[in-house]
Amino acid sequence: MADTLQSLSELGDRLQPAAPEAPVHVQKLDAYGRAYATGKRKDAIARVWIKPGAGQILVNDRPLDVYFARPVLRMILQQPLVIANRVDQYDIRVTVDGGGLSGQAGAVRHGLSKALTYFEPELRAILKKEGFLTRDSRVVERKKYGRRKARRSFQFSKR
Repeated sequence: MADTLQSLSELGDRLQPAAPEAPVHVQKLDAYGRAYATGKRKDAIARVWIKPGAGQILVNDRPLDVYFARPVLRMILQQPLVIANRVDQYDIRVTVDGGGLSGQAGAVRHGLSKALTYFEPELRAILKKEGFLTRDSRVVERKKYGRRKARRSFQFSKR
């Protein structure tokens, strides 16, 4: 109590909270110099490894254009690379299972975005702004008893 304040400005100086430090993101690589991440979408789970290379993309040991035949799915998968201007700079190896092709493409995009941030932490702001680091939590609604589907009821007949 020996310390008395003379004005409100002194009180404001003492009550100044410490500025919270932003989390520092560091590069996460395995013993082979690769970055690994897991991506999920609907029922699909994709495991993604990236390393510097010529731009070769293998999905379940098949080339990208063989596994994802539709151009829309290939476009979804390559969005993080296009946004970050890293199209032909990384070799990407993916194993994906579960769900359908659309869910698998979304899972690979999610995993690839996370792996890019592990390899180059400065890309995190760009990919986060586009929403690629957020898992799309929408899943199929379960079927309820007494109904034909999740929400569709049986046809009602009065007679």
